Amino acid sequence: MTNRYDDARTKGTSGRGIIALTLLVCAIFYAIVGTGCGPSDAEINAFVHDYEADVTGGEYIVQPPDVMEITSPNCPEVDGESVTVNADGKITLKLVGDVKVAGMTPVEIARKLEANLQRYYQRPVVSVRMTRRDSKRIYVFGEVAGQGPLPYTGRDTVLSVLGEVRPTFAAWADRVHVIRPSHEDGKRHVIIVNANDIMKRGRLDKNFHLLEGDILYVPPTPLAYVGQKFQELLQPMQPAAQAYIAPGYALNSGDTYYNKNP
Repeated sequence: MTNRYDDARTKGTSGRGIIALTLLVCAIFYAIVGTGCGPSDAEINAFVHDYEADVTGGEYIVQPPDVMEITSPNCPEVDGESVTVNADGKITLKLVGDVKVAGMTPVEIARKLEANLQRYYQRPVVSVRMTRRDSKRIYVFGEVAGQGPLPYTGRDTVLSVLGEVRPTFAAWADRVHVIRPSHEDGKRHVIIVNANDIMKRGRLDKNFHLLEGDILYVPPTPLAYVGQKFQELLQPMQPAAQAYIAPGYALNSGDTYYNKNP
């Protein structure tokens, strides 16, 4: 007569051996991928620029769904209006109706609105201030509390973005990936930044400015990576494991369990 609990322990031992071997392979592979030389001079030059992009002044190109504030003291119908650029690239204002603004700078939009308002007012003066620049984004993924897109301000650095998204306890701060996409084949750049050098050692030379469309990926530490893979392996096995664990609990409580089908 076979004890089902003994069978479960035998199968469990075999399963644990397979899991341990799989995790060991994952850990070795991840360690190999995660180690390596620092970025080359060419990689660094592709990222480093010591200027802040102007996303609020006259050079900024407006696109949907940016939000702007219109100021025109002698035109009360539009003065103080906050408008969103619609998907068709237009804004809607009293008196002037729909106005195409996508692809224009704030200064160009102001001049266009002044021209439209001249039908109703003499020498109208208009200024345009960008209040939300939702058409420009940077993206953050990985071991952070706030994954997803962030508004691009033109002043974003590796440190400022990490401070905003709050890396988790599992974050591998030594290996933060900064990915700069490109529509041209072979033009994408990737650099690995040691954020601890910036945060703990004051290496501000590594705290370069980000550009619109940049992607930050914060990987898990090797130990956290192994733990995640362990959970992935155990997930489909949990229902079967519960079926074997229940008889074990019965034995531990003093009850005897026999296989009814020897």
